[in-house]
Amino acid sequence: MRKDLTERLLRGLYSAVLYLLTPITVYHLIWRGFRFSDYFQRWNERYGSFERRPEAVDVWLHAVSVGEVNAAAPVVDALRRERPELRWVITTITPTGSARVSALWGDSVNHVYAPYDLPGAVARFLDHYRPGVALVMETELWPNLLFGCHDRRIPTYILNARLSARSLRGYSVLRPLIARTLRTLKRIAAQSAADARRFTVLGAEPEQVLDIGNLKFDVRMPAGLDEFRQQFRSAIGSRPVWIAASTHEDEESAVLAIHRELRAQWPDLLLLWAPRHPERFPRVQELATAAGLQVATRTGQRWPQAATDVLVIDTLGELSAFYACADIAFVGGSLQAIGGHNLLEPAAVGTPVVTGPHLHNFVEIAKRLKEAGALEVGHDARAVAAILRRLLADPQARAQMAQSGCSLVEHGRGALARTLAMIDDDLPPSTP
Repeated sequence: MRKDLTERLLRGLYSAVLYLLTPITVYHLIWRGFRFSDYFQRWNERYGSFERRPEAVDVWLHAVSVGEVNAAAPVVDALRRERPELRWVITTITPTGSARVSALWGDSVNHVYAPYDLPGAVARFLDHYRPGVALVMETELWPNLLFGCHDRRIPTYILNARLSARSLRGYSVLRPLIARTLRTLKRIAAQSAADARRFTVLGAEPEQVLDIGNLKFDVRMPAGLDEFRQQFRSAIGSRPVWIAASTHEDEESAVLAIHRELRAQWPDLLLLWAPRHPERFPRVQELATAAGLQVATRTGQRWPQAATDVLVIDTLGELSAFYACADIAFVGGSLQAIGGHNLLEPAAVGTPVVTGPHLHNFVEIAKRLKEAGALEVGHDARAVAAILRRLLADPQARAQMAQSGCSLVEHGRGALARTLAMIDDDLPPSTP
């Protein structure tokens, strides 16, 4: 009785604070909307209001944005092949995540934005879709959403679960509530043994947590990759190429400085530049142009021209293909304290990987890539530039890094099969 009372009190206090903060969600949507207009669309879904009639689904999958959607793709694709009758709703938080869902699966799955973690919005969402099973990607620990699933007896899994040491410290204020939230889950499929340990420290029961491995090892190569590379090389010839991917605003000046420095030695060096957030696409184009560089864009010129110094990749869903076109990849979110981004994506297509020092979101993967000789880490922008310069001058070193990365990814596969086996009992029986 005391435990139930404590839980209700914690949930009540948490929800009261969220309701007081609700006006900020409106401000946030407006602020983001001025930078990326899609944030002005479909507000009703974020508050649990839907234009369609209620429709029960077999599987609800939640993935925050593009990276999480890509990580979930092997699971969705496998289940859609094996169980085409399953009905899906997939939620994201960002419009770019929504666009990625549409690009991967079109109208074959239903996409809506995830509701804010308000009791009313959560209840309306869950009662509208009545999912048979809930699959939540990585580290989306929203108490009302997960308690709502538990209250409705919806078996809920965290897939590809990761929890950095920094995130563990960040949850300390809400730890009593988060611990109870974790215990509502059927299973937590951790990316690594270290992630599994941190989830138990946060409050999950040891028997809930499984070290499944990282689904990102199981991501498929883009269709038509060889043809894409041939078209790219037909456009640029034998020019050396590096890519700066998933960069953030505070890294942009460093990318430009590195490119200018490298071009002093390789005047025909081409930079492929893929900012992390779509609202930055026009801005990095402006910055590169202001720096005196000839700039083309993927949506404009499609391929770089002979005089192109920088190609801004202002599309979604093509990053893996462009990684495969580069001699070296710099993965952003690592020169500032973002924590890095997916390091396996360039490694999987045979591209050497270079980053800055901030990799706290990918500690285990970075460690494995470094040990395999597929990743080099610079302690700051100058060190990154020095690594890029050395690798551009050493094709043999690049080839060894590429081979090591591909081998590591190939040997790391298997999380998909273990994930599918784990959730199988909670899927509806197969229809003849």
